[in-house]
Amino acid sequence: QVQLVESGGGLVHAGGSLSLSCAASGPIFSLNVMGWYRQAPGQPRELVATATSYGRADYSDSVRGRFTISRDNTKRTALLQMNNLKPEDTAVYYCNAKGYRDVVGEQTEFNSWGLGTQVTVTP
Repeated sequence: QVQLVESGGGLVHAGGSLSLSCAASGPIFSLNVMGWYRQAPGQPRELVATATSYGRADYSDSVRGRFTISRDNTKRTALLQMNNLKPEDTAVYYCNAKGYRDVVGEQTEFNSWGLGTQVTVTP
């Protein structure tokens, strides 16, 4: 199984910064897309940012210009730098990865999620 381990997050005042890191491990053949999603209480999970293995990054309108996603393909990690945080950014942030895993010589698709990390922004 492909596993994702998140780190970072925490409590910060509005206007502050936090960074989240996600590390992928397991029988990975290719790690095509890594991204971050978030879910606030009572709300559906929503896309925050994604990054492809060849460097394309996409952001939701609500975070564009404030958040930056980056990847280290060698280390199989993704970093989300969050600046100018707002109270409405408060949520559990989940790392997601899509690609192909290698199982006894066959490549099969995977879509894995981390357990989530809490980000709380106070006014």
